[in-house]
Amino acid sequence: MSQSLSRNLSPEEVESFGAEIDALRARVVADLGERDARYIRNVYKAVRYTEAIGRLMLMVAWFLPEGWVFPVAAIGAFTLGLSKIIDNMELGHNVIHGQFDWMGDPYLNGKRFEWDIAGTSDNWRKTHNFRHHTYTNIHGMDEDLGYGVLRLFPEQKWHPARLGQPIYAIIFALLFQWGVAIQDLRLGRWFQGRVSNKQMYKLAHPTLVKVRGLMIRDYLIWPLLAGPGFFVVLAGNAFANVMRSLWTYTVIFCGHFTTDVETFPKSVLKNDNRAAWYVRQVRGSSNLTGGFLTHFMTGNLSHQIEHHLFPDIPANRYVEMAPEVRDICQRYGQHYNTGSMFKQFGQVIWRIVRHSFPSSPARPMKARMAK
Repeated sequence: MSQSLSRNLSPEEVESFGAEIDALRARVVADLGERDARYIRNVYKAVRYTEAIGRLMLMVAWFLPEGWVFPVAAIGAFTLGLSKIIDNMELGHNVIHGQFDWMGDPYLNGKRFEWDIAGTSDNWRKTHNFRHHTYTNIHGMDEDLGYGVLRLFPEQKWHPARLGQPIYAIIFALLFQWGVAIQDLRLGRWFQGRVSNKQMYKLAHPTLVKVRGLMIRDYLIWPLLAGPGFFVVLAGNAFANVMRSLWTYTVIFCGHFTTDVETFPKSVLKNDNRAAWYVRQVRGSSNLTGGFLTHFMTGNLSHQIEHHLFPDIPANRYVEMAPEVRDICQRYGQHYNTGSMFKQFGQVIWRIVRHSFPSSPARPMKARMAK
């Protein structure tokens, strides 16, 4: 397991820690109501309005005087990118977690909501909501540890091909939504012949249908509607999609791959319980400092620790819960990992580069958490 900055807890302390986290959760759940419903509906409006403004600016840019074409198109593409980021982070991710199911709104239901990215929400519910949040940072269980592309911890096997990892990381960041789209397909099994072409097509069909629809919309229908501005809209849509991928990649990697986060062996699952799961979530996550804009644009994953403790509580509540979570962690000697995006992503880059070369754990991997 990764080096721990947290104090080992006795079984009694683990249970007491879990009881305090449960009590905080219960108080917030009891207080959910109109202001939370109003918040997520305003988020939905923000997504729709910024999308409409961005697409309109891209559509009309070509028809403006020559000196205005590029700046208007650039602002339009950036605004559309903001819309896609908000849809991905603060709307889609949080709604799919079921954070607003209590409202009874069929559109904001976590089991029905479909977002803008290439990956289907059904696949995301399996790879993210279930596997990642249940087995956070457990080697061999959490597929988000490098996404099968990157070696980020010394416990992961090294191969000479890892030397190209810094290049792979850049490509992965640019195409992050596509990585999310194929994650649940586990293409390695297909390449190894363990899954037939027919079986893979059946597994991939929902994703292929969704990708086809998004590609036709962004790279054919909208550009065609612009007439002579075809390539302006095409380029603007491509920029917005890449902008979203880069931002999402940065936020997610800052949440789990900074220097002080811990990873765990499968043995931690022996005699596991909810309280021990809480402790692992704190040790395996990292936060970002910032104000309202940072929290909003990250979908409140700037509070990754709180999100992992309370994945189904509306994310707009995390900023209020964070001080109490931090206080609980301090009283129990658990490291509350937080820092600026510049600092946290710098640590991510260090991990990517360092572990592209051979590396090994400082000491044998074992469970330190008291059972």
